[in-house]
Amino acid sequence: MNKLKLRLQLEQFFIEDIGDRDLSSESIFGEEEMGEIVFIAKANGIFCGEDVIRTGFPLLDPDCVIDLSVKEGDRIEKGQTFASVKGKVSSLLKGERVVLNLVQRMSGIATQTNEAIRLLNSEHTKVTDTRKTTPGLRMLEKHAVRCGGGTNHRFGLYDAVMIKDNHISFAGSISKAVEKARSQIGHMVKIEVEVETKEQLLEAISAKADVIMFDNRTPEEIKAWIGLVPEEIRTEASGGISLENLSDYSDTGVDVISLGALTHTVKALDISVKVKIG
Repeated sequence: MNKLKLRLQLEQFFIEDIGDRDLSSESIFGEEEMGEIVFIAKANGIFCGEDVIRTGFPLLDPDCVIDLSVKEGDRIEKGQTFASVKGKVSSLLKGERVVLNLVQRMSGIATQTNEAIRLLNSEHTKVTDTRKTTPGLRMLEKHAVRCGGGTNHRFGLYDAVMIKDNHISFAGSISKAVEKARSQIGHMVKIEVEVETKEQLLEAISAKADVIMFDNRTPEEIKAWIGLVPEEIRTEASGGISLENLSDYSDTGVDVISLGALTHTVKALDISVKVKIG
């Protein structure tokens, strides 16, 4: 994860929440009053957010002391205390909600990704994310997918060519779209093409796409078509795939299954922050 970008994002998140001041904490506690808070899991899951904790609180109190008993990708159990932060009470209270919100969401994504891999139960096919992420949180959410054992698809429109149905319609054909794209990009950039029919699949193969995505195809269709794809072309399945039917795709032979559900419909993992007494 880009630590500089994370720091800048956290600064903006704190500014949004704190504004000019934390009226509640500053009205009750002096600047030098010290305390400790702990993070407690209220559900079983995969932890993600170590860098958020280690970067966030020192922005508000450079002298705070942070202790984590887990690392990224570790499983946490309901009732487990897995992190503590000691420092100025006012700073702890200013930071805990922003940090907790992020850790809960990232841990939820990591947990859901881990569950998807378990359900797929394939030694060959990898689970990857999509661009269906929360605006402003893509770096964190894609990091969380990796913590859960998944892989990342492209990070944005800038790092790979992905030719979808609308690109094909505007360009006139898959062949024309691939030809035009390849003439403009560097040799390090890959081209992926979405296909919905056998005819489109054969055209994408002929155009020498680097990756072919079977879009909204059934497991039976994919198994029938995948033997036509040369070994040097990677394959992906996407569209209409959820945790409920993911296991149906385990023996299709595709290299990658991309799931928007890893990020756009995820449930945050239940975690609480409590004051440590004594």
